[in-house]
Amino acid sequence: MKHQAISLAFANGLALIGILLLSLTTHAQKKAAITRIDPTFWWVGMKNQNLQLLVYGPNAGTYSYSIEYPGVQLVKTQKVENPNYAFLDLTIAPDTKPGSFTITGRNGNQKLTRKYELKARTQEAKAQGITSADFVYLVLPDRFSNGDPKNDKFKDMADPSADRNNPFLRHGGDIQGIQNHLNYFEELGVTALWLNPIIENNQPLTDEGGQMRSAYHGYAFTDHYAVDKRLGGNEAYKKLIQAAHAKGMKVVQDAVYNHVGINHWFIKDQPSKDWVHQFPTYTNTSHKFQPIIDPNGSKADWTVMMNGWFTPFMPDLNQNNPLVANYLIQHALWTVEHFGVDAWRIDTYMYNDDQFMNDCNQALLDEYPSIHIFGESWVNNVVAQARFTRNNISFPFKSNQPGTLDFVLFNAMNDALNQKFGWDEGVSKVHQVLALDAVYQDPMKLVTFLDNHDMNRYFSVIGEDLDKYKMGLTWLLTTRGIPSLYYGTEILMKNFKDPSDAEVRRDFPGGFAGDKENKFTSAGRNERENDAFNFVKKLANYRKNTPALHSGKFMQFVPQEGLYVYFRYDESKTVMVATNSTDKEATMKTERYAERLTGFSKAQNVLTGTTLNNLTSISIPAKTALVLELQK
Repeated sequence: MKHQAISLAFANGLALIGILLLSLTTHAQKKAAITRIDPTFWWVGMKNQNLQLLVYGPNAGTYSYSIEYPGVQLVKTQKVENPNYAFLDLTIAPDTKPGSFTITGRNGNQKLTRKYELKARTQEAKAQGITSADFVYLVLPDRFSNGDPKNDKFKDMADPSADRNNPFLRHGGDIQGIQNHLNYFEELGVTALWLNPIIENNQPLTDEGGQMRSAYHGYAFTDHYAVDKRLGGNEAYKKLIQAAHAKGMKVVQDAVYNHVGINHWFIKDQPSKDWVHQFPTYTNTSHKFQPIIDPNGSKADWTVMMNGWFTPFMPDLNQNNPLVANYLIQHALWTVEHFGVDAWRIDTYMYNDDQFMNDCNQALLDEYPSIHIFGESWVNNVVAQARFTRNNISFPFKSNQPGTLDFVLFNAMNDALNQKFGWDEGVSKVHQVLALDAVYQDPMKLVTFLDNHDMNRYFSVIGEDLDKYKMGLTWLLTTRGIPSLYYGTEILMKNFKDPSDAEVRRDFPGGFAGDKENKFTSAGRNERENDAFNFVKKLANYRKNTPALHSGKFMQFVPQEGLYVYFRYDESKTVMVATNSTDKEATMKTERYAERLTGFSKAQNVLTGTTLNNLTSISIPAKTALVLELQK
């Protein structure tokens, strides 16, 4: 999610806040009914036997409820300010059978009924987790490939537009388009797909800086239990995950707990005033992480950072309200169980309430012990980053998040590619960041990257230098952690975020009808693009088949004269990565690396296939990272 404050005129701010402060007592004249229940269904045999149902409809909260079904007990009914809501707390005994039961509501002589289904859990793959053995590919669904033009736009949605000629509107990419290219991902060496959010964003076009924009990015949910029908809906998502699993690939879901879209159905008719964070006038988050971890920080600064809205169009949820917290946690569990997702990427992680995030993480881990969770905490130093994952620092609050996105290593790698070598510059930065891995309980669970949907494109940042491109990709695919690649990086897609984020979210060439070029095929790529694609393909597939490289131990040496060397190794194999970050070819004497080189007499260059028969000294071309499999 992009981190920038969005200004709002005072009158407009009051109008938006006014939407959230509408009277909760205007429903008395409406005929009572139950129009929806969340979660939409549940399962028997879950480890957690508790279930809270949100029951919604005109005056549904004015009724008393009962349930009669073997093994299901209605423990408590909770009412809130808004008479349209009731929250039913159930327990489901371990031996409860699958089936449907009737929820009955009574108010004097008036009666409401609604069926609710308890399903049997399936044995389909789910919650497999991702590990350092994986290679993650990040896809923005609307901009990747249009597999079903029939779902491009719908007249009944708040944003009925789709126009590929407008960078700020929807373009029609969808889940079927992603599924159509599973063979492409497989060829590249990808083992996991991370999709930017696929949940419904039924948002109106918003005026941001004088430009009308759609919510094609997916970060403004309007119905948690519906995959956006412009992407194909729930069924298309389930089919994609099943197809990915059949190919041995995993799927990462992008979660947003901190906020929703202004058009979310429960924002338009709030259960209670404290469902979202509210201020006398519109208050944007500061995006400053320091007040969260500063022992000397101001409570006022903390409040603005944590409770301020991300944008005027994304209300900030109050996770200290236990009903809000439980709604979000149950949705996460429902999603894993129903669709079979394998891991969670958490948007704007550090903006969420600490205890809520720990509770949500633990609920997922208790039910699915192998699942991986990694959040977005956009910080600029290792200590701050460690604060939002399992760490070895004595912070007053201890996070239980297994992993996190490694923004600090991202900054270091990009700096290393754009700076000349120095004491604290160039590749020294990469070495220094990795030298602080002791702050993490398990640095191998961090997800590494060179760019993403919120950033300037990697190839542009390094000046479209193919040598630098390969050097950075080599680091990404050989250092510790779980590497992720932003869609199109493998074919040298480029651009800066000026004048907008849309510039770094362009359509993948060949993914849409009428495209003049098809970059999904070698014939459609030019020589330079094929060079880049084949480089990633070669190294990613070697990595996939080499446990020492993706899961082995890591040892690095202090860089000298622009040369940076590290090793990945286990009992069966040792891989040496030797980087010459300078502009001139270098001959590297290897005596100082004897700690890891002793016993080896030659090496195979993984990327070229050539053999080095003498390891006394190694010649490294300018701006090159060699990947050498050592041999005796």
